[in-house]
Amino acid sequence: MSQDSTSLSRYIDELLEISTIPDYPGALNGLQLANGGREVKKIVAAVDACLPVVKEAVSRGGDLLLVHHGLFWQGAQRIEGSLYEKYRLAFEAGLAIYSAHIPLDVHGDLGNNACLGAALELGEAEPFFPWKGLLLGLRYQPIGGLARETLVEKVAAEVGAPVHLCAGGPETVKDIGLITGGAGSEIHAMAETGVDTFITGEGPHWSYTSAEELGVNLIYGGHYATETFGVKALAEHLAGRFGLEWEFVDHPTGL
Repeated sequence: MSQDSTSLSRYIDELLEISTIPDYPGALNGLQLANGGREVKKIVAAVDACLPVVKEAVSRGGDLLLVHHGLFWQGAQRIEGSLYEKYRLAFEAGLAIYSAHIPLDVHGDLGNNACLGAALELGEAEPFFPWKGLLLGLRYQPIGGLARETLVEKVAAEVGAPVHLCAGGPETVKDIGLITGGAGSEIHAMAETGVDTFITGEGPHWSYTSAEELGVNLIYGGHYATETFGVKALAEHLAGRFGLEWEFVDHPTGL
């Protein structure tokens, strides 16, 4: 089923409820770079719309680059140097760029939280942790509990990257909060919810000692590594629905 970039973007907007879900100003969710409504035959998914990723997307013949972190996180910038090169490559190749940040984190089926939680097989998820009028994370209470060491091993296996543990909480995990990405600075608010373990991507240095003092296990799976799930799931969904090709460009930051 042929789709042009404009109609495909509108479909994603509705699917992820782009117009109603709050976000940071720099996210600018939705179609960030148009390509004149060119037909989309191949989607390239990635976490960040950085120059190496754009180069790879062009080299792989992508028509639409689907990312979690878009083009405008740094605010207004002069279009020169590497930024100019990024736009030039995309324009010349007819590559459209679509970004979805918080809307993709929290989506019930395709979101980073939901996909990582499902991969970890933690059981039934309950949306929780209020933020700007929505529930930003997921909460799990595995039946019978789960050994902390086992949970750490499962996270490492699913994110495919080293996991950093602050073993501030119990060895048997019974109440888990999950927010992918850079939510470590929320450790105090997370402890107030009553969870004994918090899984996220990364956070500030002080979050480790805070977790110790608060009696919470803090598991850092990597900001990048915990946010590969959503763009993959969304690209696979679009490819299946509209008969498109898709690929994932892995460009890890190690953070």
